[in-house]
Amino acid sequence: MTTSGFSILDRAHDALRSATSGVRDWGVGSPCDQWTVAQVLQHAAGDQIAYAAAITGGAGPAENPFTPSGHIEGEPAALIEEAIGRSAAAFATLSAGQADVPTPIPPHAMSAEMAAGAAAMDAAVHAWDIAVATGQASPLDDDMAAELLPVARELVEPLRGWGAFKAAIDAPAAGAAAELLLFLGRRPEWQA
Repeated sequence: MTTSGFSILDRAHDALRSATSGVRDWGVGSPCDQWTVAQVLQHAAGDQIAYAAAITGGAGPAENPFTPSGHIEGEPAALIEEAIGRSAAAFATLSAGQADVPTPIPPHAMSAEMAAGAAAMDAAVHAWDIAVATGQASPLDDDMAAELLPVARELVEPLRGWGAFKAAIDAPAAGAAAELLLFLGRRPEWQA
């Protein structure tokens, strides 16, 4: 298993891996409107591959992460392991403090720490989507969310205009995980 060299990203990858391993029904709905758990997994895998491709100049995802088919060829665990592996290997080539790391999201170049945080936010929140949709415990804890909140606050607003994130939900938050989810337009109490 390749590690990225960025603790927050490795923890988020572990959360995504764990949530994926606990799924028994890939056809159930998810907190991502009109997407099944399979589509969320395809999206999350595609996003991690997109980060890797931006850093390495290698091939991007096979399908558009924003229009996932919902049809997973092969084992879902293999799909996510390939994506996580590519992402971790790409981030492992970066140095702490490195500037102008290419990313698939605006502003398309940021510090290595911010890029790793953005990829981690994506993986961790989609791990939460998958877990809660399939009746698993949330892998997104307050410690991880507290690390991801500054990343979200810096990067998410411009992306809302592209439809990548829903509007923030103005509601009381009981902890950093709930605060992050509300900021990203998700209801922390969402259940399948």
